[in-house]
Amino acid sequence: MITLKEALTKSKEELSEIKSELENLAKASNLNAYIGFESSGEGVPILIKDNIQVNGWNVTSGSKILQGYIAPYNATVIDKLNANGMMAFGRSNMDEFAMGSTTESSFYGITKNPHDLSRVPGGSSGGAAAAVGGGIAIAALGSDTGGSIRQPAAYCGCVGMKPTYGRVSRYGLAAYASSLDQIGPITQNVEDAAILYDIIKGHDSKDSTSADIEDGKTVINENRKLTIAVIDNYISEASSEIQKAYSDTVKALQDAGHTIIHKNMQNTKYDIATYYILATAEAATNLARFDGVRYGRRAEASNVSDLYYNTRSEGFGDEVKRRILLGNFVLSSGYYDAYYLKAQRVRHLIRDEFNAIFKDADLILSPVAPSVAPKIGAVHDPLEMYKSDMYTIAINLAGLPALSLPVAKDNDGMPIGLQLIAKAFDEQTLFDGAASMEKAVKYTK
Repeated sequence: MITLKEALTKSKEELSEIKSELENLAKASNLNAYIGFESSGEGVPILIKDNIQVNGWNVTSGSKILQGYIAPYNATVIDKLNANGMMAFGRSNMDEFAMGSTTESSFYGITKNPHDLSRVPGGSSGGAAAAVGGGIAIAALGSDTGGSIRQPAAYCGCVGMKPTYGRVSRYGLAAYASSLDQIGPITQNVEDAAILYDIIKGHDSKDSTSADIEDGKTVINENRKLTIAVIDNYISEASSEIQKAYSDTVKALQDAGHTIIHKNMQNTKYDIATYYILATAEAATNLARFDGVRYGRRAEASNVSDLYYNTRSEGFGDEVKRRILLGNFVLSSGYYDAYYLKAQRVRHLIRDEFNAIFKDADLILSPVAPSVAPKIGAVHDPLEMYKSDMYTIAINLAGLPALSLPVAKDNDGMPIGLQLIAKAFDEQTLFDGAASMEKAVKYTK
């Protein structure tokens, strides 16, 4: 597959041929990664997650309730693609409203992992990661609320990058949890991730949470020597093959001249509890707008009360309903202080813990998931699915940038990804470390 960097050198005629080839490959594929083949403008084709608005496209967030909704405007990131030699091409499958870790909850059906069709690709940006990992997309834009870019990238053997909260505009991204959501790139390598990140980043007056901080072009220095913290108590919760890949990667980083220091962090169970209180509370509020009146599909009803009830009952899937119920519960009278406010206080503790480590380290190395991609249908218990996010959600709670890249394969040939985490707004160091790590581990597809 041609890389993003290579594609940017191609002529208009060559790009047209590449677009046709990608569409034919995607249609012949049985991954169910693409759910539409719309295109917008001219340039290098970039696959777009189905929760990012593209003017004139049917954008549905993988949900029945938004069938028939046509986006009336472009997300800011789409305008940035169009202004920089790229184009939005094709919608990628996703967990409904980005609420999932397997891409099994989509209205359009299950997406499959390109390395083993019996396994999930991760989620919620599973379609985007499966397409890039399977060679049917040059690069993609996904969204990351609690690991939804990094985890599927790790499962599918590609690079997934979550920027600092506020670095990339959320204008035009369907809101799941507004204080956590970030758009980011999914690519074949670190250099491509930096290219795409540079294009979509920047202050946007249309997004009230957008950070007005100048950030120059990313110029990767893979020879820069860094101090990298490893979290000793995290790795014990991962599978033996993840642990081996982690240990091997630490050695490779040391051999490359980086300084390794050892740290501990609080038990990941506090991260999980905090995240699923705050994220569901925000989701319950954000998804109240999907009522059958303002957006998308409307159920038959004889009065307004039944209209709301029928539309939401028929339109939302089980996982979305579960999170809306959880969110309304933690926001309800009598539980708001005990759950929501307490979770906000713990969120500050999590951020402080990261900041304390960054006083001694440039980057933190962590697993992305406790295991490789599970089999389709293997995760029955929602709590087990929530646990698969144990290593990724704290980064969103703290608003930090992180990048997942493949470092090894298990005995069945499934990719294993690890992530580097950087200080807020220090994407330069993140890319420098990731490029060095990519070179050191010598991962082969």
